[in-house]
Amino acid sequence: MNPADTVPSSGHRSVPHTADLRVEAWGATREECLAEAVRAVVESFVDLTEATAQTSREAEITANSDEDLLVALLEELVYWLDTASEVPVAVDLDAMPGGVRARFRMADADSLPVTGATPKAVTLHQLTFSRGPDGFRCSVTLDV
Repeated sequence: MNPADTVPSSGHRSVPHTADLRVEAWGATREECLAEAVRAVVESFVDLTEATAQTSREAEITANSDEDLLVALLEELVYWLDTASEVPVAVDLDAMPGGVRARFRMADADSLPVTGATPKAVTLHQLTFSRGPDGFRCSVTLDV
């Protein structure tokens, strides 16, 4: 098999940014890329090594563009963190017309070791979401 024909792996990383949190994520599908962005944000401020899900949350998230979908999905994360002190330890996303159906398996954020600043809001500054020959890539900045 030609290496160029292989499916790209998914992943994420934090990117240095002054006073804010910036993450990049990638995946073979739009949904994998979005899920990696969620993981990147959560892993930026809590250690999930010993985390166990205690509850589930579901949401249908719609938007007019993939960039707006990324923002809406991360705003959902910030909402549950602010209102219930919960973070997703796992997220499953299924494509639906105009967006995604999200299933979050949530843990108590207060019971997890803190490793960084808690995100407060998603910004539109240098927001990107694109499809290329190797799959999907996105980057986003959050206020902390």
